[in-house]
Amino acid sequence: MRVFLTGATGFIGSRIVPELIGAGHSVLGLTRSEAGAAALAAAGAEVHRGDIEDLDSLRAGAAAADAAIHTAFDHDFSNFVDNCEKDRRVITAMGEVLKGSDRPFLITSGVGMGGGTPGKPATEDVFDRDHPNPRSASEEAGETLKAQGVDVRVIRLPQVHDTVKQGLITPLIEITRQKGVSAYLGDGLNRWSAGHVEDVAALYRLALEKGTKNARYNAVAEEGVTARAIAEVLGEGLNLPVVSLTPEEAPAHFGWMAIFAGLDMAASSALTREALAWTPTGPGLIADLKAMDYSAA
Repeated sequence: MRVFLTGATGFIGSRIVPELIGAGHSVLGLTRSEAGAAALAAAGAEVHRGDIEDLDSLRAGAAAADAAIHTAFDHDFSNFVDNCEKDRRVITAMGEVLKGSDRPFLITSGVGMGGGTPGKPATEDVFDRDHPNPRSASEEAGETLKAQGVDVRVIRLPQVHDTVKQGLITPLIEITRQKGVSAYLGDGLNRWSAGHVEDVAALYRLALEKGTKNARYNAVAEEGVTARAIAEVLGEGLNLPVVSLTPEEAPAHFGWMAIFAGLDMAASSALTREALAWTPTGPGLIADLKAMDYSAA
């Protein structure tokens, strides 16, 4: 298949490109820069100029392909709500040109959208429209397109990691540096699910090749790593004390991340593994955090 890929030069997308090409697909990768175009060409992908602010460029890319995978997202978390609404517009625009066809459209969301029962891991068969995470906008857009006949498949991400980046933990590291302590809330037993970036890239390919129409998949290798365990390894890596904070202290310490700090974001991938024969093999989150270079900002 010829696959239009947004975020093609990003953390996850740059791993999806060789994953798809290695499986015999061709990739039409979205980029807005000369450096991005050079990287895509070097990886063996076609270059499509544009960005997520240019909806016409997205429509043109989706129209020129047999399938579309959307991984791009504006990761300025200080404007998280607005950026989630931007993602709604992006998904809607790309979906418009896929109506009336059987071309798969893979969109990206967060595992929290599969939460429904407090204390239970999020699952693929649940969509919690009332979840406090505004990323629900992405799946709401997908649900609208599904009702219009588009083959929308959702990849829900946990904390995607290697030894350089680790999802929300990357900005958490900078907050920890600034505050001089590595903090968690309460007993620190709230959990964040995780998946290695190479395993996540493989899942996108499997969902494209073997997935079913309108399915949801959780890119989860580890169901839940506690906030306390994460804080402890960051404290060790940065040589800083580890402390427990009260919920009332969270906004002053975590800033914009306070809305995430106390969330239990455990998630299961049992249904995904069964449906796609996906078997994660990459290092775990704590292993990657221990192996990273904390001397680099």
